[in-house]
Amino acid sequence: MHSDYPVVRDVVLVGGGHAHALVARMWAMDPLPGARLTLINPGPAAPYTGMLPGLIAGHYRRDDIMIDLVRLARFAKARVILDRVSGIDRAARQVILQGRAPISYDAVSLDIGIASDLPDLAGYAEHAVAAKPLGDYAERWETFVARGIAAPRVVVIGAGVGGVELALASAFRLGRSAKVVLLEQGAMALPGVGQGARRALLAHLARAGVELLTNARPARIEADAVVLGDGRRLASDFTLAVAGARPQGWLQDTGLSLHQGFVAVGPTLQTSDPAIFAAGDCAHMGFAPRPKAGVYAVRAAGVLLHNLRTSLTGGAMQRFKPQRDYLKLISTGHQAAVADKWRLPLDGAWLWRWKDRIDRGFMAKFGPYPAMTQAVPVLAVQGLAEAMGDKPMCGGCGAKLGASDLSTALAGLPAPRRPEVMSGPGDDAAVLAVQGGVQVISTDHLRAFTADARLMARIAAIHATGDVWAMGAAPQVALAQITLPRMSAEKSADMLAEIMAEASDVFRAAGADVVGGHTSIGSELTIGFTVTGVAARAIAKAGARAGDVLILTKPLGSGTIMAAEMAMAVVPGLILGEAVATALAQMCRPNGAAAAVLAPVAHAMTDVTGFGLAGHLLEILDASGCAAELQLAAIPSLPGALALAQAGHSSSLAPANRAATIGRVTIGQQMKADSGATALLYDPQTAGGLLATVPEDRAAELVAALRAGGDAAAVIGRVVAGPARIVLG
Repeated sequence: MHSDYPVVRDVVLVGGGHAHALVARMWAMDPLPGARLTLINPGPAAPYTGMLPGLIAGHYRRDDIMIDLVRLARFAKARVILDRVSGIDRAARQVILQGRAPISYDAVSLDIGIASDLPDLAGYAEHAVAAKPLGDYAERWETFVARGIAAPRVVVIGAGVGGVELALASAFRLGRSAKVVLLEQGAMALPGVGQGARRALLAHLARAGVELLTNARPARIEADAVVLGDGRRLASDFTLAVAGARPQGWLQDTGLSLHQGFVAVGPTLQTSDPAIFAAGDCAHMGFAPRPKAGVYAVRAAGVLLHNLRTSLTGGAMQRFKPQRDYLKLISTGHQAAVADKWRLPLDGAWLWRWKDRIDRGFMAKFGPYPAMTQAVPVLAVQGLAEAMGDKPMCGGCGAKLGASDLSTALAGLPAPRRPEVMSGPGDDAAVLAVQGGVQVISTDHLRAFTADARLMARIAAIHATGDVWAMGAAPQVALAQITLPRMSAEKSADMLAEIMAEASDVFRAAGADVVGGHTSIGSELTIGFTVTGVAARAIAKAGARAGDVLILTKPLGSGTIMAAEMAMAVVPGLILGEAVATALAQMCRPNGAAAAVLAPVAHAMTDVTGFGLAGHLLEILDASGCAAELQLAAIPSLPGALALAQAGHSSSLAPANRAATIGRVTIGQQMKADSGATALLYDPQTAGGLLATVPEDRAAELVAALRAGGDAAAVIGRVVAGPARIVLG
């Protein structure tokens, strides 16, 4: 990705907690020259704890309470890695990940939260849910509510503030037919609040019909019950644990100073290793012990950012001074709240409205970010604004030249002279006659659309091999062409090594070897590969027959989703980061297995990439002298892609793709146009799926085989007689 300064140092944020979310936002406003920021989190979004009871009660949508870490990372120009951390190698200064190679750091901060599960309780892992991590709980709760059980039974283990809030929220959401039981192992619920607030909350529990059991120790969790130590059996359809505050186990192996498993930090938020910082619930502030509460993480963010920067630049560290007490606004399920501070209780709906304003104000920090605009100088040549366009240039296939311009540029090429050249420009790859069959040769390069070079390398390798698979060939060898952004010599070597390692994994899995390549230094990361393959025969585009069925092996929408991610789009009801994560996962899926299923049967085949489904289908139709009827409703799309397309988001290449098909794509008489689904026909795909024409009597069998192998394949239409055009039905 583009940077004004070479990368010299790495700052790594482990976890997407509140402190780190604020650090990343502040970093975006004032980045440190020469430093690269990396955010590592298992998921693409992190919940804001203050609004969780409102979500459980049904007052908020899921996207209302989730901090989109992917959008935030784009705003901060940070690298985001969706993986789970399993350790830290302090000697090598590396963060160890579960799913990929380690990440180097010069300064690292931990904000990984806590778990509220009860791993030593029999049956817990199989039959219960922990309130923390919050994301899994929220998802499983919505699934439970959707089941619509007539008289649901819920047991909440732990009657602290969190347990009371969630019990009240559950009772409100499920209604009077529900039976909610709240368990407290001790003699008194709500030990952490004042007497007045406790009385108010106990009254709310009674009015909501929540049964509170004290001195109730769970002994075993069953599929439909919680069994107490005294033998009582409480029926339960949903068992929730809010009792624990357990640190993550891998911290034990770091060699850092711990306090009851939590990372011990000093006033500067540094651990016993000065290059490692910690904040939030995972940290123990021995200099000023405080209960686990998100308010301390939020207020620590400014000090944490200053000290992370100072650790790389020199200067005086700041000291964090947490407040002694804070206002607790405890929701009561029905859009009311109880306040507790200085032991003075308040109760009422107006407190909920106040809490709601505070919570929404916090989340507004992660709502619409300043748009990424391209300023045109006041004094500039005519036509500059048009050439720059009205949006940032996309990466991947979205950065390519349009089909019409490409055809014009290639029109002057002379015909191949060598006798072994069977085809050149116009098909997916050049085809050469060799002993025993054919060799295909293709090359493809991608402008990076993610700052994660390893992920980008995997996608680029799969994308470059797509043309070889589309022609039914087995990949043979690959040559790399890589442009690295400006970095220190050490960082450049590390990036090149991770690119080549990841690409080699892709090619070796496909049966090919990386045999060399070329590197250069430029303004941004670009990764490309030239790939050869061998086959007994090449599957060309010019083989489709009237009556064939069209099969697509991957859903559409990657270009739209990645363009929206570049624009940091906000669409109500959609968590963009989750759509991005799904799109990236699809791009990381090779087409080799799908090609092996289709190649023996397909009459014509191509991969859907830069010119979109419509453009690549028309290439088949032009070469074959046929037309096609597409069933728009049958064409699969990635989660979120339709919503984004309907909201007007599209890749910078999409207009050129649409223009290249003017007059050749028509809407059937019985069909009402769907603007979003139609727009996705022109969406440039990166590492997209295969599009094959196959005999109708084999289609069901092929789709079943593809789906069994994990491909989201679908029959999307058929080939018909007539001039090359597409009719949408």
